[in-house]
Amino acid sequence: MTRTPSNSAEAGLARSQVFHTPDLPKGPPRAARARWWIAILLFLVTLINLIDRSSISVLAPVITSQLGLNNLQFATMNTWFLVAYAASQALSGRFFDRVGTRRGLGLAVVVWSSAAMAHAFARGFASFACCRVALGIGEGGNWPAAAKVTAEWFPARERALSISIVNAASALALIVSPPLVFLLQSRFGWPAAFLVTGALGLVWLVLWLLFYKAPERDGSFSLDENVIPQDLASSAGAQRIGWFELLKCRQVWAIVLARFFADPIWWLYLIWLPLYLHNTRGFSMQQVGFSAWVPYLAAAAGSLAGGWTSGYCIARNWSVDRARKAVIVVAAFLMLANILAATARGPLPALIFIGLVLFGFQSWISNVQTLPSDFFRADVVASVAGLGGLGAAVGSILLNQATGYVVDRFHSYTPVLVAASVLPLLATAILLLLGGPIRRVEISREVQTSG
Repeated sequence: MTRTPSNSAEAGLARSQVFHTPDLPKGPPRAARARWWIAILLFLVTLINLIDRSSISVLAPVITSQLGLNNLQFATMNTWFLVAYAASQALSGRFFDRVGTRRGLGLAVVVWSSAAMAHAFARGFASFACCRVALGIGEGGNWPAAAKVTAEWFPARERALSISIVNAASALALIVSPPLVFLLQSRFGWPAAFLVTGALGLVWLVLWLLFYKAPERDGSFSLDENVIPQDLASSAGAQRIGWFELLKCRQVWAIVLARFFADPIWWLYLIWLPLYLHNTRGFSMQQVGFSAWVPYLAAAAGSLAGGWTSGYCIARNWSVDRARKAVIVVAAFLMLANILAATARGPLPALIFIGLVLFGFQSWISNVQTLPSDFFRADVVASVAGLGGLGAAVGSILLNQATGYVVDRFHSYTPVLVAASVLPLLATAILLLLGGPIRRVEISREVQTSG
């Protein structure tokens, strides 16, 4: 149940506010610097998040060999991670909207860093699965927190760039992780790799607790200076909106379903790329360690390009709706390169086409992840982002399990890659048709009082 402006005066004001981002006062230089320092903190924690998450994929050839795990068992371990991750995304988004991101994200980092280090002591399928569940519970908080912090600190024209910086960290982590984890494993053994990478989050936590404050409590500026989006001030005294009320909004379902179909592309390569290169393309463990990062370099470029492009267009008087959708549509078509990756004759062309897929995905997701803050006020952004993450995780669970089954049954990744090529187009079609114009949605008064 949503409300849009009813008379022509209101409609005109809405168009001026939504389709063309107003020029906000720059405010004190200290405040402007503060939000970019916060973006750097989000960049660093996301870098650590993905290093911790991907370590098991880099070590998969060693672990599966030593423990005698088949592809379906490896898939199932990661599915348990995704189940916990899905639940955590939805719950942590709601939790952060209640307790704030400083305490909420700090707690999430403690949980996932401890779980990452606990992998060092796992010695079988069951113990690894338990560690993956604990890791998923903690790591699920990262993206709702990033969405909420972005909504609180950044105006609309800078949000996609801020999110793209965070997304670039996820790609950079997958550039750093293969050689880092391989070197730790080759010198000290795979348990040491988990211990060292898991401890990174605890180091970051010290910086977070020392430097981060919620914007309304930061003494460097006040809300009256318009340095941060006005919906934070307007929502401060509003009643909380529950999940049931949010799920009545078609824009929420557009985000959830779009991510359900598109996000599995990212997880497909995050989980399976090292094994794919090792088992299908004949890479040694050393070659995996020093080449699996190549597609993620393209992913980092795609993240920055997607966020920068929509922000550039908005600054050139494109509407938010037109700028976001233009990037989203182009990026969806780039992901058709999955077909080329599946049919490439050599490992180098395959890596190049996978890089093109990930470039497209990161451009796509950098804009899709801004939609909760484009559509909704700041105090529900983390909840909406969490629901979107829930949809993404459920879709990824299904594709992950299907991949393990198909590879064990047919000894080929080609059916999975070909099928995955159409998912981004389906996701984008749902987003455009169900979401409608990208403009601020107001939860109606009736819905507010019913929650």
